[in-house]
Formats: sequence, C-alpha cells, structure tokens
Amino acid sequence: MNELDIPVITIDGPSGAGKGTIAQMLALELDWNILDSGALYRTLAYFMSENAINLDNFEENKDLLKERFKVSFDPGTPGEPVRVLFENNDITSTVRTEEMAKLTSNLAAKPIIREFIKPAQRDFMKAPGLIADGRDMGTVIFSDAKYKIFLTASVEERAKRRQTQLKRQGLEVNMRSLLQELEERDRKDTEREHSPLVPAKDSVIIDTSNLNPEGVVKEIKTYL
Repeated sequence: MNELDIPVITIDGPSGAGKGTIAQMLALELDWNILDSGALYRTLAYFMSENAINLDNFEENKDLLKERFKVSFDPGTPGEPVRVLFENNDITSTVRTEEMAKLTSNLAAKPIIREFIKPAQRDFMKAPGLIADGRDMGTVIFSDAKYKIFLTASVEERAKRRQTQLKRQGLEVNMRSLLQELEERDRKDTEREHSPLVPAKDSVIIDTSNLNPEGVVKEIKTYL
C-alpha cells in the first residue's frame, strides 16, 4: 500500500481529555497500528538519561540516537496502558511515572527534540492504518491525515480522571495540586512557540466531559 493511501486518525487534545484510552480502543477495534507520541518523547528522555545525553551534547550524539532509537507500541488490553517496547524490553512502567513525565515536559518543548522525533513518528504510518495520539498530530506530524479528532474536557473533569488513574497506582494525590498542574500544563502547551496545542482547522472537536469512552468512540466512528 502506498504511504499516501494509508489512513490515519489523529487524536489530539490536552492532558486528561481521554486521548490514550480512545486511541487504544480504536486501534484494538480497527486492528490498526498505534502511536502514543507522549510515550515516544518519554522513551527518548529515558534513553538520553541512560546514556548521559543532554541538550548540550545532543547534536554530537545524533548518529547514536538515530541508530538505536527504535520504539514500538502494543495496544495491549483495554484499561491497561499501551505497552512501550524499546530494544526488546517492555519499559511501560519505567516511562509512565510522574518523574519521567516531568523530565520529558521541558525536553519536549525544545525545537531540536521535536525535529529529531518527527520522522520517528511518521514511521508509524503503516498498513492497514494508524491511530496517532498526541498534541500536534493533526496540525504538524500528520497534517495530511483525512480524519482529525480533537478531544477536550473541563479541567475539573480531567483532574478527576487523573486522580482516579493515580489512585489505581497506589498514589495519594491532592485535587487542588492536580488542578494547578493541569492548568500550568495547558498554559505551556497552548503558549509554546513550536507546535502549540490547538485544534487543526479541519478537525472534529469532541467534548468528553460528560461522555464515557464507548460514547466517544461511537461519535468518532460517525465521522469515519
């Protein structure tokens, strides 16, 4: 199948809007490939930290990065995180920690990092199709995608979801702190100079505040 013929569904939106859950459900239902771009950035941050690579020596280590930065994703089981596979190891639990999220946050905003990782994201576009979950999938990485979805939800609802997720991991969290963190993350995402978080002009915007995941998937499928 020609690359131009491979269908792509982009799913963008702020943290906690349900992108990961919906992308996973669609990938499993359609039996398509999945790209979790947030986890891809986290894996890059993990690899850099393990190999003493930072922004200062990034350029001189590009060849090493290009040679070894090979990541794959397995949609896994509904309700469980999408599995992250790197160098034949399952590093899902390693990259999905709050510590790794914070490490990745600043790194992902750097143009040199975003440019490096762009071709790696495009490489996931393979037959029979791709579900791409992120923040700039429909605006930058797959701007030519036929189907573009932008999920949103109130910050209060997103904080509740995050609290539930963290409690399942055995972590105690303060709702006020979660709200502040999400609001700060939203500000950074929407105000950053490179690839800010905005809906693509031709995207379908879905507010998931009062919808369960099955309802969101059902609505998305009406546009396919």
